[in-house]
Amino acid sequence: MSAVVIDGRAVAAEVRERVAHEVRELAAADHGRVPGLATVLVGDDPASEVYVANKRKGTEEVGMHSIHHGLGASATEPELVDLVADLNADDEVDGILVQLPLPEQIDQDAVIAAIDPAKDVDGLTVGSAGLLAQGRPGLVPCTPQGVMELLAHAGADPDGAEAVVVGRSILVGRPLASLLLNANATVTVCHSRTADLAAVCRRADILVAAVGSPRLVRADWVKPRAAVIDVGMNRTDDGLVGDVDFAAVSEVAGAITPVPGGVGPMTIAMLLQNTVRAARGRRA
Repeated sequence: MSAVVIDGRAVAAEVRERVAHEVRELAAADHGRVPGLATVLVGDDPASEVYVANKRKGTEEVGMHSIHHGLGASATEPELVDLVADLNADDEVDGILVQLPLPEQIDQDAVIAAIDPAKDVDGLTVGSAGLLAQGRPGLVPCTPQGVMELLAHAGADPDGAEAVVVGRSILVGRPLASLLLNANATVTVCHSRTADLAAVCRRADILVAAVGSPRLVRADWVKPRAAVIDVGMNRTDDGLVGDVDFAAVSEVAGAITPVPGGVGPMTIAMLLQNTVRAARGRRA
């Protein structure tokens, strides 16, 4: 039996509708003032320009205020840090998103550290990571949040399940492992030094692939009826593919996300949700 395909676009639409409702509630309670999301783009990378444009469009579609700042590719680290400081102090800004990656002359970690944790809608500051690691409320990276939303939609309850996360990045793997652990899963995080990766993956009731390796996860790596979440997005001669061999794994798994149309649409939806949460936190 083929796996149920989890429609990320449909789930993302539900999240956006929920966010739009919350925006209207906030506006009604605060004299029409809506949450504001500031995006910062440094340079002219075409992919980053598209990502930022989509985030700005999504912000406006749910009724929030979009504030954008673009800096040239030659911008310096002090210039960017000063801009972040101005956004930290701007009461109209509830969330700050600095599009990554940054030009090589700018220290990414220094810029992230400059963001006010209360406005850290990407969930990347040390303060945000610390709250998540301790299981305390805070702003969580968007893609891992999206994965948890998709699991809930698919009825894949982490409570008591064995979860395997392939990848340990600060953007996905590590925060997702914390979210799963906080949801009472038994979590294993795999990486390039993991011995017998296939055998570890075969234990998983919930398997998440987030390494950027085309079709790495094969059918014989997957436990029958497991929930498989593919975070990978790899451009190949065959087009955009994930980290999972979708066609083969679909014949084994119980539920699976496609690429495209799975995790990808959730990232912007959860960014919008984080912005509303940041606004609520700042107005409490």
